[in-house]
Amino acid sequence: MCGIVGFQGGFSAELLQRMADAVAHRGPDGAGTAVLNGPGQPSTGLGHRRLAIIDLSAAGQQPMTVLPDAGGGMQSGLTLVFNGEIYNYRELRAELVAEGHRFTSATDSEVLLHLYERDGLEMLARLNGIFAFAIHDARPSGRPARVPRGALFIARDQVGVKPLYYAQTRQGFLFASEIKALLCERDLPRELDVVALHQTLAYLWTPAPRTLLASVRKLEPGCALLVCDGCVKSMWRYYEVPYDGQRSAEDLGNSARNLAAHLETAVRRQLVSDVPVGAYLSGGLDSSAIVAMMRRAVPERRITCFTIAFRDAADLEGSPADLPYARAVARHLDVDLVEVTMEPAAIRRLPQMVELLDEPQVDPAAINALLIAERARQMGIPVLLSGAGGDDLFSGYRRHFALKLEPLWSWLPQRARRSLQTLAASGEKAGQGSPTLRRLAKLLAHAGEEPDRRLISYFWWSTERLRRGLYSADFAARVRDADTAEPLLSSLARIPAESDRLQRLLYLETKHFLADHNLNYTDRAGMAAGVEVRVPILDIDLLRFATRVPASYKQRGHVGKAVFKLAMEPYLPRQIVYRPKTGFGAPLRRWLRHELRPLVEETLSAGVLRQRGLFDPVAAQRLLRDDLAGRVDGAYTIFALMTVELWCRRFLAA
Repeated sequence: MCGIVGFQGGFSAELLQRMADAVAHRGPDGAGTAVLNGPGQPSTGLGHRRLAIIDLSAAGQQPMTVLPDAGGGMQSGLTLVFNGEIYNYRELRAELVAEGHRFTSATDSEVLLHLYERDGLEMLARLNGIFAFAIHDARPSGRPARVPRGALFIARDQVGVKPLYYAQTRQGFLFASEIKALLCERDLPRELDVVALHQTLAYLWTPAPRTLLASVRKLEPGCALLVCDGCVKSMWRYYEVPYDGQRSAEDLGNSARNLAAHLETAVRRQLVSDVPVGAYLSGGLDSSAIVAMMRRAVPERRITCFTIAFRDAADLEGSPADLPYARAVARHLDVDLVEVTMEPAAIRRLPQMVELLDEPQVDPAAINALLIAERARQMGIPVLLSGAGGDDLFSGYRRHFALKLEPLWSWLPQRARRSLQTLAASGEKAGQGSPTLRRLAKLLAHAGEEPDRRLISYFWWSTERLRRGLYSADFAARVRDADTAEPLLSSLARIPAESDRLQRLLYLETKHFLADHNLNYTDRAGMAAGVEVRVPILDIDLLRFATRVPASYKQRGHVGKAVFKLAMEPYLPRQIVYRPKTGFGAPLRRWLRHELRPLVEETLSAGVLRQRGLFDPVAAQRLLRDDLAGRVDGAYTIFALMTVELWCRRFLAA
């Protein structure tokens, strides 16, 4: 797990070093840069910051070039920078050794180079892991058919656990693990992508491939690039989350048993490490299941887990407390539990979080993830397993239950559904103390939309009318024709064979909500502290299995994740398996009234908003007053406006 940067084109070695320094937090264990110049080839720079996890020796340093050997293995001229882990690297290495390839390290990085030498661009079909990498191919011969000499081959993992950003400029092509490294190129335009901002305010995260910088794009999960002469020659999708309408014929009981077996296999794979491995443990089903399988995989080892503890019940804002459940799981599985207390002062780190996250992530859970990563690193545990993905694959969010309720009102004529939307508009004025009213308003807010748009609307945190009512006249004019649903509609168009609405929604969870939000902030928070976060539930074999589990096994009446819960009954106490759902959140509404109030008033003052030119000061001030008085629940919208202003200060400044 590391940070990678690079370029191809008319850039300097000094720029490469500054880019690598910008992601130094991602790799405290080593650093390296190389500028590669060959006859008739564009200048290519590769930089790396190392977090040593597998083979801690100097043999794992990058950029990595494997020299030719007499055994018919690697040719000279291949150089790699790599961020991530390849969980099946041992099996791949054994294949390659049997064919005569010789290795000088025990790293998965070197396996990637030899695999590319053998399989070329088709190597991606063999990888099970989390990764973003770039391979420079300067070989005089033996290259894949469509790879010119001096080309850069860049790829991102199937689900998007590891980030990769890129920019095309007049001087050439740039890429990096984080946006801030790209901004070391002073000539890179820092213009706001207003369509991306419009979409971000709806989702509270930015749907790929856009970022809030018009000059920067993120490589989508399961995609690859070929860069030649400093320009993107081709981009292709080598993997699609396999929602293709196919279903397993297994009954519920066998599906549950096979799910448990797949999860145990995934956890065993992801325990591969030459450093200590710990885990998140919220006491929810997903993290508890991961720890249960860790206990089965390494019964002889003491396992250290981490959880967030809130100061008092008021911090939970109506959600069930996690801590008692986390303690119960720790006792049941005999693991060590470290309780990281969320203090009110933690929110003062919000500007720092905006800097670390690169993209506006309107979710205070990122602070929790950072606090846990920092404690883990202090205790000498640089790898954590996370339960991310369980809700997204097996139907664990309230919106999934809400979708299953649609048949109760979908028979209504369109005119009647429009009336429900009007009712929902008044529901936006529900009091802040009523989570039920907030959720009901969201459920009805888009009742009149056509099916796929209604599906996508489950990800929107407010109505289009409310959001556009906050825009300045200039911003509103620039995004008048912007389609909030467009990026997710484009994704849905890639799975035409999947007709089940819940499965289509779960596809969007994995494709966007996970990759663009949860995995994004988890990676950034972990790497800020030098901690690698792994996600066994998103193992691609388990992911494929999950897409074939019938929707009726996932959401059974009001019970979400039914098959997952049945799978975990033999391993966890029933009160854990069937506990109430809660989120990995923070007391945002209280913070906005107290600890964050000075920052709210400063970042959203009329003068600041007028100068920035994005939001109408009168409308924003009205929202602040109504929220403070309890007339509306504007917490996340206010937090979004604040986050955008803080982001603009950091990333748009010259």
